[in-house]
Amino acid sequence: MATPLRRCLGLAGVLTVWTSAPVQASHAFAQFGEPKYPADFHHFDYVEPDAPKGGVLNLSTVSPNSGFDKYNPFSLKGRAAPGVTDLVFETLAVYSLDEISVVYGLLADDIEVAPDFKSVTFRLNPKACFSNGDPVTAEDVRYSFVTLNGPKASPRFRSYFADVGQVIVVGPRIVRFEFKRSGRDLPFIAASVPIFSPKWGLQPDGKRVPFDKLGLEPPIASGPYFVGRSASGQNIIYTRNPNYWARDLPVRRGSCIFDKVVYKLYKDIDGQVAAIRAGDFDFLGENKMRYWCCQYIG
Repeated sequence: MATPLRRCLGLAGVLTVWTSAPVQASHAFAQFGEPKYPADFHHFDYVEPDAPKGGVLNLSTVSPNSGFDKYNPFSLKGRAAPGVTDLVFETLAVYSLDEISVVYGLLADDIEVAPDFKSVTFRLNPKACFSNGDPVTAEDVRYSFVTLNGPKASPRFRSYFADVGQVIVVGPRIVRFEFKRSGRDLPFIAASVPIFSPKWGLQPDGKRVPFDKLGLEPPIASGPYFVGRSASGQNIIYTRNPNYWARDLPVRRGSCIFDKVVYKLYKDIDGQVAAIRAGDFDFLGENKMRYWCCQYIG
């Protein structure tokens, strides 16, 4: 299910699996059938491709301690800043929001699934680059996977990637994921690896901050937003990258339009509801019936 942030910003992407004949390289992969959008599609149907850019989107989240202490959402200890995963980091492919189990290339511009579904090969978009200007390479993809699958990342990633046997760098922009079993679901797992630069945590003196110790060091990733100003680990502001490499890709056109995305943190749901009544933020997704019934009256 898409998160409220993804619905609001239109962050999406897709991948395609063919059900007959050998699987070939494609712009997308669908678990069943074929993808809705052809290789030359212009934008997703649910976005306004010419939406004006600018403005501020104010969002909210409930945090028991009303704060955060790191920008690294992949380590076990600490509290990561809200929104950092969606806004700062990117994956090889992304889901569309009007199809079931279909992904389209983002960092990857070509996806080739083996006929036996025991491997998937991604060719990276030559325009893909990190926030520091470095190109995204196959070695970066392998580094990200190995790091997330290692002891300094949260154990949940080792569990999630358990069926990935190895990641092989085929060329500077080509990387292959080999699986321990055959499965139509496995290309989606490979496509969902968050990619970040090996330079994240590298200090001017050449020393490296261990991955599990990364705190408020700004991530070096490829997403549409930079980590901006935060107030003592409470509210956080993300600033849109005006030179974002993927702004004209079909999977991004019409999305990521706000100049700033602000997250405001509240200690409990009651404070959050009072804040939306006061107009302190713009959007709140609610899925609890008792709150619909009683909290929003007036």
